[in-house]
Amino acid sequence: MRKLLLAVSFCTVLATPSYAARCGGDFNTFVAAMSAEAQAAGVSPAVISQALSGVTQDPKVLAFDRRQRGTFNKTFEQYVSTRVGPGRINIGRQMLQRHAALLARIEKRFGVPPEIIVAIWGLESDYGKGDIGKMPVVRTLATMAHDCRRTELFQGELLAALKIVQRGDLPLTDMIGAFAGEIGQTQFLPSSYLKYGVDFDGNGHVDLRHSIPDVLASTANLLHVSGFRNGQPYSEGTPNFEAMREWNRATIYRKTIGYFADQLVGR
Repeated sequence: MRKLLLAVSFCTVLATPSYAARCGGDFNTFVAAMSAEAQAAGVSPAVISQALSGVTQDPKVLAFDRRQRGTFNKTFEQYVSTRVGPGRINIGRQMLQRHAALLARIEKRFGVPPEIIVAIWGLESDYGKGDIGKMPVVRTLATMAHDCRRTELFQGELLAALKIVQRGDLPLTDMIGAFAGEIGQTQFLPSSYLKYGVDFDGNGHVDLRHSIPDVLASTANLLHVSGFRNGQPYSEGTPNFEAMREWNRATIYRKTIGYFADQLVGR
């Protein structure tokens, strides 16, 4: 369900420019066209060759995508009961304490309260200990881009993935993600990785798979840029609830974030 949420949320809101590669038809021809697009966008021939040479379609990705299209069919009460239990709340409270200094610095810079950040972290990957995907991101995105239903969106995401490698944030071997190409402990699509990613541990790279400072700060930055304001309510109907649409368009998911955050601080 987490992957469904992200596919529904990110994939419907990110605007992408027009690309020239023609979807459908011969896959190798499509990949060659995307290689030319990538080089025109400033990706080095070495990165393009490493990432796209020999890439093949993944039928599992298309099968999953076709199964998961749609909206939530549970009530909020039914859904939240499956996502926010005592164990996840208790561990979340431990995370608030363990990373209190880091979260305080993030709150000061980005204006997002720690409980919101930790709630998202818990929902997306069980605080980095759960499933963050096992699919090669480039292969996944090439497969989705070749499919004609949302080709422009995923052509843009494929180019963004190559730019992450080009920038040196993650090596190609670490570009592993979920069924729509989401990467890391809070599941950013590549374009969001580039747009909102923050090097908060100061090592010169944005690492949303391994660096907790980068993961939490980038999550806060996405909300901050989207208009989230600290000290204001985030319940349904508020400006902050609307700001969380950039995280997830689904009302039920944003209500779950807010409910979880309140549970973490005993509200």
